[in-house]
Amino acid sequence: MEIQWFPGHMAKTRKMMEENIALVDAVVEVVDARIPYSSKNPYLDELWKRRPRILALNKTDLADPAKTERWKAWYEAQGYGVVLLDALHGAGVSQIGPLARRLCQEKLKKEAERGRQERALRLMITGIPNVGKSTVINRIIGRKEAAKTGNKPGVTKAKQWIRLRGGIELLDTPGMLWPKFEDPRIGERIACIGSIKAENLDAYTVAVLLLGLLREEYGALLMERYKLTPEEMREDNERLLFCIGEHRGHRVSGGHIDWERTARVILDEFRNGKMGRITLEAPEDVEDAKENAGGEDTTVS
Repeated sequence: MEIQWFPGHMAKTRKMMEENIALVDAVVEVVDARIPYSSKNPYLDELWKRRPRILALNKTDLADPAKTERWKAWYEAQGYGVVLLDALHGAGVSQIGPLARRLCQEKLKKEAERGRQERALRLMITGIPNVGKSTVINRIIGRKEAAKTGNKPGVTKAKQWIRLRGGIELLDTPGMLWPKFEDPRIGERIACIGSIKAENLDAYTVAVLLLGLLREEYGALLMERYKLTPEEMREDNERLLFCIGEHRGHRVSGGHIDWERTARVILDEFRNGKMGRITLEAPEDVEDAKENAGGEDTTVS
């Protein structure tokens, strides 16, 4: 399945970010801890240039904790400031402000030496749709009505400057994908976490892709969740979805399996963490892919 989605409002977001990047001291990019590489927008690396970069791995409560620690170390080795968040419950969010100040302290020191008055630290916060960016902002400022949230992509529609305690101003931006997924596997992982609007996707195809990603490393979680037998686990991904529907009793008139209902249940239960704590990619995959490509930057395998 080819997944491409770059509607008009995302092109406007890109233009707005390009116009406002000169106003900010550092950028905070929120990514989904279950796909910390695939949910990171490669366009932003060029946009940020030499600005300090904070990568906020959100939804760590849903992710594999061992892989999360490996991702944290991997990104820190590349020069990112990294925070681990469970924004829904508030964990880790308080680290963003102090980390931003540490990363910007040299710049602020030079401004002070030149006699510039102390000013607010300006941060841009961004992320692809449905990684929890608005929830992060609401936790930072401590009130529910500040930034609209929703369990679907595309809730934030325009930029917002938000003044925080401690001398920080935050520029919120709408969620933005990039124009083309060079590697279709990136689009597949993004589809699995729900960052592309449901009406643009075939739930059955995405659920079959997800089962293929899960069965090798997290097969035990699948077996436990859906009461699957070892024999059923040896079936191909489409047949495995059929077996899950059979176990759940998802039937339509005539006794046939309700494929659509089963697919949506699988996707919903993965996205809500009901299968367990799962991460769909690891830093080692990126390194292996780079080595196989002769050292060029590439996507995970």
